[in-house]
Amino acid sequence: MEFNVKKLASDAGVFFSRAMQFTEEKLGQAEKTELDAHFENLLARADCTKNWTEKILRQTEVLLQPNPSARVEEFLYEKLDRKVPSRVTNGELLAQYMTEAANDFGPGTPYGKTLIKVGETQRRLGAAEREFIHSASINFLTPLRNFLEGDWRTISKERRILQNRRLDLDACKARLKKAKAAEAKAAAEHELRLTQTEFDRQAEVTRLLLEGISSTHVNHLRCLHEFVESQTNYYAQCYQFMLDLQKQLGSSKGEIFSGTFVGNAESASPAAATSPPAVAAATLPAVPTIPVVPTIVGVPNTVAEGVLNPSEVKPPASGTRRARVLYDYEAADSTELALLADEMITVYSLPGMDPDWLIGERGNQKGKVPVTYLELLS
Repeated sequence: MEFNVKKLASDAGVFFSRAMQFTEEKLGQAEKTELDAHFENLLARADCTKNWTEKILRQTEVLLQPNPSARVEEFLYEKLDRKVPSRVTNGELLAQYMTEAANDFGPGTPYGKTLIKVGETQRRLGAAEREFIHSASINFLTPLRNFLEGDWRTISKERRILQNRRLDLDACKARLKKAKAAEAKAAAEHELRLTQTEFDRQAEVTRLLLEGISSTHVNHLRCLHEFVESQTNYYAQCYQFMLDLQKQLGSSKGEIFSGTFVGNAESASPAAATSPPAVAAATLPAVPTIPVVPTIVGVPNTVAEGVLNPSEVKPPASGTRRARVLYDYEAADSTELALLADEMITVYSLPGMDPDWLIGERGNQKGKVPVTYLELLS
């Protein structure tokens, strides 16, 4: 018990001495041992690394999980050392709703078929997002978090010890200046040598840790490359999924609307079918109809019927335009023209064509091309 009391008194004396030294330094009444310029640069670099790492980590978490409530929940699970429950992505949830809606509307109807196709693409997008989040968390967020919770805590601890050693050293210097008697001076000089040795040793330990920040930058650079690669793969997958969906919808659009027109025609009564146009317009509800296209010289009627024979199509006398291809396009059949990104082709429209399609020509090759894959030039 006596030993503990003495130790407590000694610790209190040291704390009081450091507090006095720190206060006098702030008031300009005591000298302060300055660290060399290289050491100060290391300290500033370490603080800068810590601050920006925190900001990058926090914003990356927001990017991967925009929902703040979900982020708080994941944080609590992590602090409790419990496994974070699997969470359905927004794309997967949308895919589920679309599939259920298609089943209610009828999976064989045009709307139901399209819902199923779009829902499947949303499911694939959601799965790709989940994979990207998992990869980014392991390869990028975890190393940043390990630095802040591991290396930086060690650096901060050693810096606090160095600060105490410096305050002790400067307090000893002040006592040496105030000593008058020879014995007091000798005791102060001995204490000063001990505190100087402890300060130098702690400064070297802290310096080595601060110089390790360079290795931290190299490690974070490698993690950053992995993050960019994961994000590139994710967006490339999303782009390809949407291109595939666009092709599916583009190729089936004509069939869907043709089926709708046929269904409307079959559901009409025979009397309505034989009645004059004026009577039919007055008695039947408005439904989509295929426009009647007059015969044009050089343009066969098969175009209006939806069947294109490229060898029989001739461009109109006027109305052709140049277009730049935005994306690669693989022709679905012989009536379509395959496209390569950034190439230039000539395009024009024919009466009765689907407005989402144009006739494209490249040299002696011609065929239908989707408008969404083109940038029309003047």
